[in-house]
Amino acid sequence: MKQDHKSDGPEVLAPLSLSADAVTRLGLYADLLVKWQKTINLVGPDTIPSLWSRHFLDSAQLFPLLPQNIHRVMDMGSGAGFPGLVLAILGAPDVHLVESDARKCAFLREVARVTETPVTIHNARIEKVPPLGADLITARALAPLEKLLAWAEPHLLPGGHCLFLKGRAAEDELTQAAKEWNIATQRIPSLSDPSGLVLHLEEVRRG
Repeated sequence: MKQDHKSDGPEVLAPLSLSADAVTRLGLYADLLVKWQKTINLVGPDTIPSLWSRHFLDSAQLFPLLPQNIHRVMDMGSGAGFPGLVLAILGAPDVHLVESDARKCAFLREVARVTETPVTIHNARIEKVPPLGADLITARALAPLEKLLAWAEPHLLPGGHCLFLKGRAAEDELTQAAKEWNIATQRIPSLSDPSGLVLHLEEVRRG
């Protein structure tokens, strides 16, 4: 596997005990991302040297947290595919990637093709996508929590879950969201960002 374009590598995924096949497919993904990054700004250029930890580990850490017996995953604002496409490669069921940028959607289709990963890609704004009936919704670095919840609500089945990757502003966002939303929140320390949290939200409803 090529290592010349990154100073870290797939070894950062070791704590997750992923299969060799999954790591190989993520390697194909990484190589495509670096290639496409030259013409499309898929991720922050300064994150390329730490591609595996900043993007792949950050996304893959959600996989062990997936609730049992979920049937459909919606990833809002997929961008370069984090975390939704990574989760699909690892085996999450019926993953729907929602991304408004057509060029990023072209990239997502190419990664899905090369890694032989079944996903549904919606080239649309989240507000324009018909209700998907997802029992899990994910998002990363997209918007404040209260906006994520407003976008997620039409698509989330009763009893569904949200897994949102958040940075140091997570607690402030939870405080703000609580003014309008009732949510059961589990805070999980991030494996990739010492200041970050994974927010596992259940019982999401407007107050």
